[in-house]
Amino acid sequence: MIIMDQEKHALTSAYASPETVLPVAADSEKALLNSIQRQRRRTRRFAHFAAISALLLLLGYKIFTSRVSLFRPPGHGLYHPGPPGRGHRHPHRPLTIEEREKLYLSIPTVESALAASRAYATHPHLAGSPEDYEDAKTILELFQTEFGIKAPSTTPIFSAGTPQSRNATLLLTTADAPNKPTAWIDTYYPVLNTPLDRSVEILGDNNKSIWTADLVEDGDPRDEDAHKYKNSVPTWHGLSRDGDVTGQLVYANYGSKEDYDSLVAHGVNLTGKIVITRYGGIFRGLKIKGAQELGAAGVLIYSDPRDDGFVTVSNGYTPYPAGPARNPTSVQRGSVQYLSSYPGDPTTPGYPAYEDADREEGSNIPTIPSLPISWQNAERLLEEIGEIYQPQVDASGKRRLSGKASETNIRLVNHVDTKVTPIWNAMASIPGHIRNEVVVIGCHRDAWVLGAADPTSGTVSLHEIIRGFGGLLKRGWKPLRTVVFASWDAEEYGLVGSTEWGEDFPSWISDHVVAYLNVDVSVAGSRWTSSASPSLAHIIKATALDIPHPTSPGKTLWDAREDEGPFKGSDDDVMFANMTIDAEYFEAYKKEKKEIHASKTGITPLGSGSDYTVFLQRLGVASTDQGFGFTASDAVYHYHSIYDSQHWQEIYADPGFHRHVAVAKHLGLLGLRLIDSIVLPLNTTQYALELDDYLDRVENLIPELSLGKDTPNFSSLRKSISKLQSASFDLDKEKAEAEEEFKKLLKWIPGAPRRRGECRRRNTVRRRAADWIKSVFGVPRPTDEDFHRLAVLHGRSDAWEDYLEFSIDSESDFLSAYEQFEAGNRPPHHLPFPIRKFIKAAKRVSKANQKLITFERGFISEGGIKDREWYKHLGVAPGKWLGYGATTFPGLTEALSIEKNVTLAMHEANRLEDLLKSLTKNVQP
Repeated sequence: MIIMDQEKHALTSAYASPETVLPVAADSEKALLNSIQRQRRRTRRFAHFAAISALLLLLGYKIFTSRVSLFRPPGHGLYHPGPPGRGHRHPHRPLTIEEREKLYLSIPTVESALAASRAYATHPHLAGSPEDYEDAKTILELFQTEFGIKAPSTTPIFSAGTPQSRNATLLLTTADAPNKPTAWIDTYYPVLNTPLDRSVEILGDNNKSIWTADLVEDGDPRDEDAHKYKNSVPTWHGLSRDGDVTGQLVYANYGSKEDYDSLVAHGVNLTGKIVITRYGGIFRGLKIKGAQELGAAGVLIYSDPRDDGFVTVSNGYTPYPAGPARNPTSVQRGSVQYLSSYPGDPTTPGYPAYEDADREEGSNIPTIPSLPISWQNAERLLEEIGEIYQPQVDASGKRRLSGKASETNIRLVNHVDTKVTPIWNAMASIPGHIRNEVVVIGCHRDAWVLGAADPTSGTVSLHEIIRGFGGLLKRGWKPLRTVVFASWDAEEYGLVGSTEWGEDFPSWISDHVVAYLNVDVSVAGSRWTSSASPSLAHIIKATALDIPHPTSPGKTLWDAREDEGPFKGSDDDVMFANMTIDAEYFEAYKKEKKEIHASKTGITPLGSGSDYTVFLQRLGVASTDQGFGFTASDAVYHYHSIYDSQHWQEIYADPGFHRHVAVAKHLGLLGLRLIDSIVLPLNTTQYALELDDYLDRVENLIPELSLGKDTPNFSSLRKSISKLQSASFDLDKEKAEAEEEFKKLLKWIPGAPRRRGECRRRNTVRRRAADWIKSVFGVPRPTDEDFHRLAVLHGRSDAWEDYLEFSIDSESDFLSAYEQFEAGNRPPHHLPFPIRKFIKAAKRVSKANQKLITFERGFISEGGIKDREWYKHLGVAPGKWLGYGATTFPGLTEALSIEKNVTLAMHEANRLEDLLKSLTKNVQP
């Protein structure tokens, strides 16, 4: 952690002194927190300030929620930051909410976004590589520069599990929290792998090779970066199994559970075979899992132009880089971890990957080898099978897989170097007035190769958010809640960096994190979408309505949910009229679009595939993700290929970089509204109402299962949902009344002057409170005219200071009086009006906020989901055989759809009912 000069004395024992360094608890994070409180307990002065902090926060709320500041000096406009290198200049007055948001939205620019992308996306940065390490330090330097952090003599890179690493996070919400922004890097040690030699061959007589796949991308010189780095990261699957296998080739379409079930139903035996599937539909690792469970020897996965929508060579488009269609040599790298089993380091499930961690055999990775291949290579291999579909279609009109095996054998060789590999999470924190409530904003940094879309587009948007928050800090802003920024590492291998951090600090996250805001691929196409916890849906939409559309004047970002790519043409276009699109792909594409429109909020549930997973589905933190995605009429997105490049991004995905900036503006503004709101904008009632939709989906499965007399009855669960909805309605009323009372009492708080001619008094409660308010909220001292104008008119002309003027001056006397008040007794020196009411009102708002925060936590079951207990959220999880896609009420849904077990379904319904009953009790005001 970086320690400011003025903080060094207070925090030296936590970071530098070996005699007094905080011990790492052997048993749990809770023990360490208790140790911190025992060893670093603050003086009575902190207890004193804690007693009046509610009053001070109320003053702050009034200051930065006023449309016109009470203390605005005549003739002064908005503050304009000075030139770089002069530190954080503070203003003469605080910003109003309107001014703060306006200032933030003025900072992200297309010029800055483009420059950042050219810096990050023009070199490889595979997780654990030297380039990745350098990028982590670059992000650290960005934090230091934008947040005004003085770089220490030694770069703050801490090995996870050490006191320095632990304290960098844990101290943020304690009495010893730093008063200024901090930044550091946490190093974790997961097991990863990199490719050695690989090959795919067609074998003829006597098992002699008659054809060998090249397994490379061509690196066309017209894309300079792709050409330069075409051999930097070979084509392979992260976390794939080392092996050398030979067998006949069988085509399995998408390799979904339905595809494999269909093959088995038609008598196809996959034992000893090499399965070839196309990308799409489900997470790639589950394609291998399905084949492995049926006895296959290995798997090849390729990118099929049928999944490229309208933009194909067959429709007249030229391959990239000359045109927008797929480059036939492009290859999709990627992790083949079983994401729906558990993410993160395979060898440390549920606990952090420290350097000296006890490790176990990973159960979420394949036991058979696999390789990704290009369409160009796949086309040749499929010739060995011949007809991959049967002539007739099934009852639903879909083509049936032929299940034919090739006459020739295929040899697949995949040798990998598997080892413990350091990775680096670059972290930063901006301390808030309410230190024990935290909003986390994150994006991963690592890429399979260049990653201009995945994840550099997200990193660019995060870069602009960091600049925006830095601009606010320069203007004197301090957030109401603490903010943590994260540049996660090794996401591509299986959400490793974020998962290890979440497993490292589970209690801290559960106790303090209000929401997690994620961005990953912010731009890979034309259509903006967002997925989130239902409680965040309304604030996401409201914020999107405040952001202009990136390319269409007069529209908003919310309108971009309907956008299509530029290569479809109009209905009367001759080329469009002759276009074709794969029926199976188009059906899935339309279904996905229909589901988004069917959502009452326009915000869909989160499955998995990015760094929100550990926050939402293991720890119960409300989360969101967003970005501009690929449509059927966009230029082909060469996912995880060398052609996910800066050239492609500038020419096709986001010419002008307006979409990058739109995401930065939306996500940053969303963050500000969560960070600085007194009553959190979490809509628990929307969440409770959506539970009826979740149960409807389950009940809609029943007719398809032909269960007869065994049909389950979920009426009791439906009643539990209804009771939760009623409790949430009551909470809505309570939080509204609490806020209204809050605002009424705020009227009693005018300025904090030092009257002309007033001599300096010793450090009484009132003087130090006034100074603290000035430092925290940037409140200038009013003029005499302001003082009289703002005085409390209760028969006296004194301001709020006089309400803090006790007949006691010592901290011990104040603390004693406050403790008696807390106990319900009238202290000898009573707390004067309106402090008593302020404290009660603050507690009322705080209580409502805690209920809002813990709503998502209420879906966490320690028992987890059957067969994949790492996932503990019974409301939503990645589908067991989907990986990316969300399944709501996952345990219940899959008991019917996969297990087809009514007894198990009723057991899962009872688990949900128990959870909802407890949640209802907790939510009730």
